[in-house]
Amino acid sequence: MIKFNVMYPPGTRFDHAYYRDKHMPMVANRLGSACLYYTIDKGLAGGAPGAPSPFLASCSIVCESVEKLQQALGPHAKEIMADIPNYTDAQPVIWISDVVVERS
Repeated sequence: MIKFNVMYPPGTRFDHAYYRDKHMPMVANRLGSACLYYTIDKGLAGGAPGAPSPFLASCSIVCESVEKLQQALGPHAKEIMADIPNYTDAQPVIWISDVVVERS
């Protein structure tokens, strides 16, 4: 199982309601069964007391494999990327990870 993680750095415009209500449901719809589920996080703080969050928001899309993610994402990548200006002007940081432990 893998996670497609997208993180948005601070100091930029970010419409959390649009991201939650429009963008991520659209992404999940386009990915179809390749998207097992997704999570959305809103940054609150950094690790030290009073430290700012290193990210405004992030999402993780859980998929069975990188291949299934790429097959599902490919035909819709332009549409998904074109929607980004509707909620942020941040340059997203993308990281694909292998889920080693899902619940402990």
